[in-house]
Amino acid sequence: MRIETFGDGPDLALIHGWAMHGGIFEPLAQRLRERFRLHVVDLPGHGFSRDDDSMLDPQSCAQHLLAQLPRAIWIGWSFGGLVALHAALANPAAVRGLVTIAASPRFVDAPDWPHGVALEVFAQFEAGLRRDYRATIERFLALEVIGADDAQAELRDMKAHVFERGEPAVAALEQGMNVLETADLRAHLRDLTVPNLWIAGRRDRLVPATAMRWAANQNPLGRYQEISSGHAPFVSHPAAVADTIIAFAGSFAA
Repeated sequence: MRIETFGDGPDLALIHGWAMHGGIFEPLAQRLRERFRLHVVDLPGHGFSRDDDSMLDPQSCAQHLLAQLPRAIWIGWSFGGLVALHAALANPAAVRGLVTIAASPRFVDAPDWPHGVALEVFAQFEAGLRRDYRATIERFLALEVIGADDAQAELRDMKAHVFERGEPAVAALEQGMNVLETADLRAHLRDLTVPNLWIAGRRDRLVPATAMRWAANQNPLGRYQEISSGHAPFVSHPAAVADTIIAFAGSFAA
């Protein structure tokens, strides 16, 4: 996996979401690099790691990254939140803190989980990948920006960046979509032993804010912050997200 490192200060690892790459964090990274040393990851099959044919499995990705990264606060957006959560559960000595941005312990709804989206939504995207994966990615981006203050502008920005590091590998996209359909880490949240912050988009249609509020309340070290945004608050409100991360990082011992 490609890891780009820059900045100076305590270590932060940033892990992107499905079909994207580390470059999506640029607005946030510009606000954090003066205070932190950033390690921006491209997951297998994505961005500059497009030719990495490792399985896009959050648990194995976490293990590989734990072997490469210094002790850090891990920040994961959407799918990347699952990777960061696995790392914090597997090796809390190496994860100083956990920040999830618009990431849920379970993305699909269930009789005992009203805080997800219908399985049919992911099934449609998965089927679309086999027909026209570029169009499917664009439809997914359109869903991500619902609820943004200026959804059209944010969608144009996301579309402009999604392929700038090359096109993602279709096999990785299919693996990632399967993970989003099946992941369920709800029962493990009580096992977290590191400070954990859940940053939600108030109008997010993929990961409802209620899911993240619930997750934060499962652990005595959990904290919750809500941004008036859709699924990518660090794109629409980078200053607010950066300030929240800076405050969180400074609130506990190194």
